[in-house]
Amino acid sequence: MDHARFADREASEVVDVRHGGEALDAITRAGFWAVVATFEGDITAVRFGQVTARTYAAGRDPDGAGSAATAWQPLDRHWRTSLDRTAYVGAVREVRDRIAAGTVYQVNVCRVLSHELPPEADLDGLDQLLRQGNPAPHGSRIRCDVAGLDVVSASPELFLSRRGPRLVTRPIKGTAPTAAEMLPKDYAENVMIVDLMRNDVSAVCEPGTVSVDELCAIEEHPGLVHLVSTVSGHLRHGVGWADVFAAAYPPGSVSGAPKSSALTAIRDLETVPRGPYCGAVGWVDADAREADLAVGIRTFWAEHDDAGRRWLRFGTGAGITWHSDPEGEWAETELKAARLIGLAAGTVTP
Repeated sequence: MDHARFADREASEVVDVRHGGEALDAITRAGFWAVVATFEGDITAVRFGQVTARTYAAGRDPDGAGSAATAWQPLDRHWRTSLDRTAYVGAVREVRDRIAAGTVYQVNVCRVLSHELPPEADLDGLDQLLRQGNPAPHGSRIRCDVAGLDVVSASPELFLSRRGPRLVTRPIKGTAPTAAEMLPKDYAENVMIVDLMRNDVSAVCEPGTVSVDELCAIEEHPGLVHLVSTVSGHLRHGVGWADVFAAAYPPGSVSGAPKSSALTAIRDLETVPRGPYCGAVGWVDADAREADLAVGIRTFWAEHDDAGRRWLRFGTGAGITWHSDPEGEWAETELKAARLIGLAAGTVTP
């Protein structure tokens, strides 16, 4: 059944589906929309007619109710990766060469893991596992068959939040097993991306309203910690979502700086599209002038290949700077994937 659930609400009864520029226009005008945008910029918005306030507490069903669990059959661990260790380490070295040449300062290099799905696999079951075993502030589940959406996200990162005219972004840069293991490189990387995000949101906000409200705060998540900063501003009158996406998309924390040079490197070095991974996943309530769009990290999605086989995808990556150690960056991608892939494979207990 088509539905969407977010941290504090769920939605049902699909009444409209829009794509591309039409989607951005629609979510500006009216209605409640679930939104999935790929990193490459393909945007799908699904309007739901029924929206109910629900609190999805960690490891619990909405409102404490004991809804029946959907079965999830653990996968057999035969995961494919778009970049193996040798290729990924080589890509990191290439980025360092480009940094040395002065063409870019930081690039987020990613790989996509894939596992074939049995026909009966229902991602509702995976969503329940993730809520129990990897609760996330921006977790979501969006399914709409007619729109081709089947997404489960345990994202810890806010891309854009809107409440009236106030726009907020909370970029994550810097990951380690513990706060004590965070490196100077992580802090420098975070500050670099904060500067990029300030520039992005300034393009659509009133002059003088953009501020850094928090810089390099330690935030704990299952199995790791992140550095998180907060940037906010007040939108100019008449600004719509097409303007916001033109200014700030794709998210700076998962592309790099300068963004245009980083995107060139990503196109050169990554072998498959990222899809919803590193894109945007969330909701927009045009009537209330509110929205929460997460960066599509810690995100699974299902899709069919040309032969009709159904695949579960999951992306992982790391931000590369001059101070990056290639083997260390590969290890960071493994760290970020370990818990969620383990939950899907049944090797990690919720």
